[in-house]
Amino acid sequence: MRKLTTVFLAILTCITLVSCGLGTSGGFTQSGRLAGDVSDIDLSGMDVSVGSKNYTEQIILGKIAIVLLQSAGAEVHDLTNIPGSTSVRQAELEGDVDFSFDYTGTAWVTYLGKTDPIPDEQRQYEAVRDADAENGLVWLPPAKMNNTYTLAVKSSVAEKYDLSTLEDISKLPDKERTYCVEAEFNARSDGFEPMLAAYDLPSPDSDARFIVDTGAIYAATADGTCTLGEVFTTDGRIPALDLVPLSDPRQFFPKYNMAPVVNDELLEQYPQLRQLLKPIIDDLDNERMQNLNRQVDVDGKDYSDVAFDYLQDLGIVKR
Repeated sequence: MRKLTTVFLAILTCITLVSCGLGTSGGFTQSGRLAGDVSDIDLSGMDVSVGSKNYTEQIILGKIAIVLLQSAGAEVHDLTNIPGSTSVRQAELEGDVDFSFDYTGTAWVTYLGKTDPIPDEQRQYEAVRDADAENGLVWLPPAKMNNTYTLAVKSSVAEKYDLSTLEDISKLPDKERTYCVEAEFNARSDGFEPMLAAYDLPSPDSDARFIVDTGAIYAATADGTCTLGEVFTTDGRIPALDLVPLSDPRQFFPKYNMAPVVNDELLEQYPQLRQLLKPIIDDLDNERMQNLNRQVDVDGKDYSDVAFDYLQDLGIVKR
């Protein structure tokens, strides 16, 4: 009976892993030929598993990596769309995922358990890079894009009250100072109330604070349900709904710069990965990522098509 129980649990674990998403985004991802500055790179013989988390931006980034690596001649296993940051992290630590794009703030706070984010982007990256080296993971230099929290307003509101930063919220009349936030952000120690305190803003009354599902905040801000809405700075709905994200001059929010994370043995065997990924890292900023996310979330395009078109527009992949 004990043996049967052990076998049953092993089978159940396998089923759970499959259902939880290791490879749930798989399927066909087109590839082409390398072009431009990376045209001479050849990764024939490389066998690599690419992972991502299970939301739009991460799947797009994962597909970008898959298209690029396949076009360079690598044998690529698609493990994009894994549920949750910690699941991707565990897969990397166990060697099931060789490559992903991740965020410096997530690594520092969630993976490495540090309580105090580092305000300077470069120093935050270097701290993560150095700390994770002992785990067999190499963090290559990050992109300019920083997928962090902020508050956003309609462009008409930004123009009317001359709003461009979180400091400018103080310019709003009291009756216009209404907020849409998700429950988690409302309760976080680095969320809504601490942010207000950091910017010397009063806590709103209950009738000026709307707790809204994450996906509904953007529309609620755009239709005037609230003046200020919590957003992620690279979300495609920001340009689609004509919202203006407010900058964070007091550097309250952690920095979430995106960077390639590579198994150190793989990078040692294929150092040309650095050159292959450099055009993407040099290019991706918040505006560019917003546009890619918008193509999926608003325009309904396929992740793989968005990834291929992006690399083709960048001039490093051709059909």
